[in-house]
Amino acid sequence: QVQLVESGGGLVQPGGSLRLSCAASGRTFAAPVMGWFRQAPGKEREFVARITWNGGTTYYTDSVEGRFDISRDNTKNTIYLQMNSLKPEDTAVYYCAASRFMTTTANQYNNWGQGTQVTVSS
Repeated sequence: QVQLVESGGGLVQPGGSLRLSCAASGRTFAAPVMGWFRQAPGKEREFVARITWNGGTTYYTDSVEGRFDISRDNTKNTIYLQMNSLKPEDTAVYYCAASRFMTTTANQYNNWGQGTQVTVSS
């Protein structure tokens, strides 16, 4: 089992930036792929980005490519999501998750954090 704790959400104006953090503990070696997902009110949870602990291979959904950057610090067992040029449509609860699989499918991630709210509004 992997325990995940997100932090860093908040209210930001359009065009602004936020950095989310996700601290992992437990059997992280059993879940080498870390992902960020988000869920807006009334919508399904959607994939945002993923990274591997080993090698740092990254992948992004098209709507955030070039604006968001996922990274990891293996010494701290922490992943980050740097979000720039934020738009109102980025407003959602953001979750980090861990998986054994290189996937963008939410139901293939079996460890989830509690989520952190990101609101982009003027």
